[in-house]
Amino acid sequence: MKAVIQEDKTGCGLASAAVIAGVSYREMKQKAALLGITPEKKVLWTDIGPIKQLLGDYGVRINALPEDFVGWGPLPDVALLAIKWRIKRNGPAWHWVVFCRDSAGECVLDSKKSLKTHRRTDLGRIKPRWFLRVQR
Repeated sequence: MKAVIQEDKTGCGLASAAVIAGVSYREMKQKAALLGITPEKKVLWTDIGPIKQLLGDYGVRINALPEDFVGWGPLPDVALLAIKWRIKRNGPAWHWVVFCRDSAGECVLDSKKSLKTHRRTDLGRIKPRWFLRVQR
């Protein structure tokens, strides 16, 4: 899997969906717009419904309910992680990232534009709250 960089300040959900679907950020953003989902809408980073809908259109299923993060070992080979979880004015919010385990090892693909590297292996510094299993 390859990291996709978010082009919008609140585009981490679109970028994470693009990583899993294997498409560009631009393609995912266009697909999302057709479904009425834009990075500016808070629902993309406060609800799992839109990302589930986007990935479903690419034939990717994710679990309907999040699972608590208890450690890196029990994670499936591909998972959507909610990190930087916090309460904002309208409820919970988080930053979407993708966990993957492959022949190169375990990593988190983080779409944040300002990072020097988007394939993160500093797992001890990342504090997930919960995750969604990705079923391909």
